[in-house]
Order: sequence, then structure tokens, then C-alpha cells
Amino acid sequence: MKRKNLSGQLKQKLIERSMQRKLENAQDDSQGLLEKLTLSGSQRRSRFVDFTRHPAHQQITIMREGAQRLGVKDPFFRVHEGCAGATTRIDGRECINFASYNYLGLSGDPRVNQAAIEAVERYGTSVSASRMVAGERPIHQALESEIADTYGVDDAVAFVSGHATNVSSIGFLMGPKDLIVHDEYIHNSSVVGAQLAGSKRIAFKHNDMRSLADILEAQRPHFERVLIIVEGLYSMDGDFPDLPELVSLKNRYDAWLMVDEAHSFGVMGSTGMGLREHFGLPGHVVDIWMGTFSKTLAGCGGYIAGSQALIDMLKTLSPGFLYSVGLPAQVAAPVLASLQILRQEPERIVKLKLISDYFLDKAKSKGFDTGHSLGWAVVPILTGSSLKAGQLSVELFDRGINVQPILYPAVPEKSARLRFFLSSQHSYEQIDYTLNNLSKIWQ
Repeated sequence: MKRKNLSGQLKQKLIERSMQRKLENAQDDSQGLLEKLTLSGSQRRSRFVDFTRHPAHQQITIMREGAQRLGVKDPFFRVHEGCAGATTRIDGRECINFASYNYLGLSGDPRVNQAAIEAVERYGTSVSASRMVAGERPIHQALESEIADTYGVDDAVAFVSGHATNVSSIGFLMGPKDLIVHDEYIHNSSVVGAQLAGSKRIAFKHNDMRSLADILEAQRPHFERVLIIVEGLYSMDGDFPDLPELVSLKNRYDAWLMVDEAHSFGVMGSTGMGLREHFGLPGHVVDIWMGTFSKTLAGCGGYIAGSQALIDMLKTLSPGFLYSVGLPAQVAAPVLASLQILRQEPERIVKLKLISDYFLDKAKSKGFDTGHSLGWAVVPILTGSSLKAGQLSVELFDRGINVQPILYPAVPEKSARLRFFLSSQHSYEQIDYTLNNLSKIWQ
């Protein structure tokens, strides 16, 4: 019996030693692998694993080094210490602000803030999953119904991101056998959506209906579906397309028409109802209305409005809606409140138009090149070079004026500019001060 116990103990010790050796070997192997990976860093970098070797990072490095050599401070990612409207607080001082899409001053309005507070107290900070899985909230239905009524169409759907609204909707609706024809100045989100769709993509000359017609005439017979995409108000230039002619062309060539109203809704039209109100057309003449909540509507996200069939498809099958968390209640509620204020206080739209016209006229009178701007909230002042745009932005900031430069490659080098976004809260005195200072430092 004693011998058996000794034999058992010996076996146990042998097993323990064997396990210890295996553990030590595994640790040695792990350490060796780590050393191998560390030592092969230069080899890995040569194979473009290191992110610093990525062309995009190299481009950023060149831009930063160039700015440092020329003594130009970085004008981007400035930290705003409060609500950004016609004025904002940066680095502890108040500035006149022309770098915000808060066109009607609704972001920060006490009624809009209160709507967000009440919504978060009732529904919490997240719906936690997609609306199909986690269920609806009354605020979602109320918001989408209000958007549909605003456009005079069947229904609408709200997405959590404006960029994703275009990417997901276009990518879902179109396919490899289809054609997408868009204005050459269309937003990146529509371009990415077209790339996702795998459709043939052709750009027509900016706001040139003859160019669009020529493309449709030559290409329409070769594709199943055709989608025309334009913006209601172009945020780089402040101009807009000929909607009646677009409707005529889309009917003639059996195409869908999509209008991105990210910047035109709440800005254009006598009551801010956008491009269709400006031209006096009903909502149903456009197949797909798109817009964002982050500009005049003081929230975040985007929407599509149109026929019931369109909205049913997007709600049920569009990846950007189906597989994404739903819009938080504290975002949906202030958007809904903003829509209601927009209806109740059209004088905000009137003031915005007056202040935009004043800025445009004053800038032209001082000899500045304002490009194609038509005086609807967006006025660029072209500088002719990225360097000059960057320098002017920094110098204006030193004088208490916050305006962002738009540089190459976002625009062609000769079209580099300062881009001014106007608000109904701006004063004539603020505009005079800004343009007078710009004249002083212009070289």
C-alpha cells in the first residue's frame, strides 16, 4: 500500500514537472515571437504595415511641415467653449463666428434645449439597438410624420448620420446595372454612396442642365435605373440648381431625382421649406428628398422623405438603418421642436436672407470675389491660393473673427477660399467689422 502511494506521488511529480516544462517552453516561444516581431519592425514598415507609411499620413505630414515653414498656424479643430452661433467662445475670448451651420440660431434656443432635457429624462440616452429590433419611440414617429408633412409626401425615415443617410440610401437603391448622374460639386456622401452601389457614375458640369441632358440622352438606353443627384444649396459656393428643369429632364428620361437639402432646408423659401418652396413646386415632383438635422434643425442625423414604397424599403432593408442604432430621443426631440419653431417664426428666415444679402453686397462692393454665391446663408470669398486662405483665416482669428479656409484638395488650388456661413443672429455691425478687417489685411 505504501509502495503504491509512493508510486502515485512520483507520477504526480512527473506530471507537474512536465506541465512546468511545457509552460516554460510556451513562455519562451511567446517571448521569441515578441522579439521576432519587434526586431522585424523595419521589415514590416517596408511592407506598408506602419501607418506612418500610408500615403494619407504622408500627405498630412507634408501639409503640416509646409505650414510650419511658412509660419501659418493650424486653423482647424479649434475648441469652442460653449454654444456656437453668430458668436462663439474660443481660447477664453468671444469671437464673431462664421464657421457654424446654425443658420437660424436654434441650437441653444431654450425651447429646443428643454425638449432635449425632457426627452432624455423620459427615454434615457440611447435606444440601444436598431429600431426594428429595439422598437420605436413615439418621438421617432412624430418626427418622421412632421418631415413628411413638411414636404407633402407619404412618409420619411430618420438616420443617425447625415453622411450615412446618403451612403446607405444610394448604396441600397442602386446597383451595377444602373447609372448615377450627379453635379460635379456633389457632396462626398453621395459619391461614396454611388461607389458602394457599384453603379456607373458620371458627373455633369455644375448647375449646367445642358450638360446633364447630353449625358442622359447618350447614356439612358444602356441602364436599367438612372438616378440624378443634386444639392438644394451648394455649401461651397452658395448657389442652387434649376429645379423645374431638373424635374422636366427626369420625367423625359425616366429617371429618379434626388435633392440633398442639407443646406437649403430652413434657409431657402419664404418660410424656409427649401428648394421646392423657392420654386413653388409640390413635394411629390421629386422622388427622393434628403436632408440633415445638424444645420437649421439643431440636432444630428439625416432623413429621406418620399413615397411610401421608398420609405418602406429603406426602413426594412437599408443597411444604414436596419443595422444601426436608432436616433436617440434627446436628438430627435430638439429636431422636432426646431421644426415647430420654424413654422411659428418665419421671421428668422427673412432675417437670414437680409443679412446674407447684406454680406454679399458689401463684399462685392469691396472688390472681393464671391464666386457663384446667390446670397443664401453661404458666401465664399475666393483667395486664389491655399496659403493665402490659411494666412487670412489666422489673421482674422487674431482680430476676433472665426472663419475657416477651404484649401486644396477640397477645392482646386485657384479656388481656395474663406467660406462664410451666415446666421439670422448676425448683426450688420459684425459684418461691417469683419469685411473692414479683411480689407485691411488683404494683400
